[in-house]
Amino acid sequence: MKKLENKVAIVTGGAGSIGRNTAKLFLDEGAKVLLVDLNEEVLKKAVEELGGKDVSYCVADVSKSEDVQKYADKAVEYFGKIDVFFNNPGIEGVEEPIVDYSKEIFDKVIAVNERGVWLRNKYVLPQMNVGGSIISLSGLVGGPYISAYITREHICVGILQVLSVEADLKKIKVNSIYSSPFFNRKMRSPDEGFSRGQGSEVKVNLELAIPLWQYVQPNEIAELVLFLASDDNQFTTGTSQLFDGGMTVN
Repeated sequence: MKKLENKVAIVTGGAGSIGRNTAKLFLDEGAKVLLVDLNEEVLKKAVEELGGKDVSYCVADVSKSEDVQKYADKAVEYFGKIDVFFNNPGIEGVEEPIVDYSKEIFDKVIAVNERGVWLRNKYVLPQMNVGGSIISLSGLVGGPYISAYITREHICVGILQVLSVEADLKKIKVNSIYSSPFFNRKMRSPDEGFSRGQGSEVKVNLELAIPLWQYVQPNEIAELVLFLASDDNQFTTGTSQLFDGGMTVN
């Protein structure tokens, strides 16, 4: 039997590489999947690439209550229920010291990421099945020049720790994944932002700080998300899973 047979999953950030890789793996393992993102054109392309009747999409601004409620309702309308919620991150902001960081950009990152995570759980949790699973990406450490994004990472941990207790009456497991840098467009932007025109050099230096000497691939993150979402996971909740190649050891 497939690991997610007859389960329904929502994947936010569904147009990005981690969202698409996770959605593909979920579909391969028998799930029905609703992709959520802001760009309809990219979402349509992702659905076409994934193919089949078991994947659909919903355009939504995850910082708006009505949009979050809309995609929660759509998942139930399309597929009848919600079993798995992959609360995939939003935007990264810019790379600037705190003293130079734009208040407007900081507020936007907070609205999409921090408030978005809170809203997503507020409106999705009530419609989730008993024994379901919520997974997010989060952070455990800090770093220079990305204050808004790092703030997002740590707030996510707090929200999910609270949620893991509040969701226990429905036996919903709530976990987050702390990853070292991952190889996709979203990480390429900060690499370049740390040192204009020298993104490749920044990547090499960051890889040297990881004992396994490499970035995480989106499909590798998807594999861990699959375990946390599946019935193979019967006892893991309220955790932040280290998936960093040993980076936090240094």
